Amino acid sequence: MTLFEDILAGRSPGEIVYQDERVGVIMDIAPMNPGHCLVIPRTPASGLQDLDPADGERMFRVAQKVAKTLPVVVPGCQGINLFLADGRAAGQEVMHVHLHVIPRLAADGIRLHRVNAEATEKGSRDAISQVAEMLRHRLADDPRGG
Repeated sequence: MTLFEDILAGRSPGEIVYQDERVGVIMDIAPMNPGHCLVIPRTPASGLQDLDPADGERMFRVAQKVAKTLPVVVPGCQGINLFLADGRAAGQEVMHVHLHVIPRLAADGIRLHRVNAEATEKGSRDAISQVAEMLRHRLADDPRGG
């Protein structure tokens, strides 16, 4: 069991703001801004590879609904970030897929940036082309990306 399963089942405290048969939406306990929510599939999946595609689709549909509502209820909300970390190296802390819906305020100071924006070997045209070619072949073999 994960903390998210416990919250959605009512076994642990949490602010549930929406539930349906596939997903639940809870408030983040360490919000980046007021209104920061998490969209969570009811069926546990530790990462994107384990996520039922129907649950992933529902997560994004519900995130879109939440994103349309946040500017109405969060004063000063002028934009939304969606963020999903997949794996510990990406910053995932709870190993149950979850999509952050983060209201953005004009001067909130939150920034997503590259450590080094200059072209590096990782971002050289040749490196980008090589990875693109490998992706094209894999996706052509399996359009679902798996």
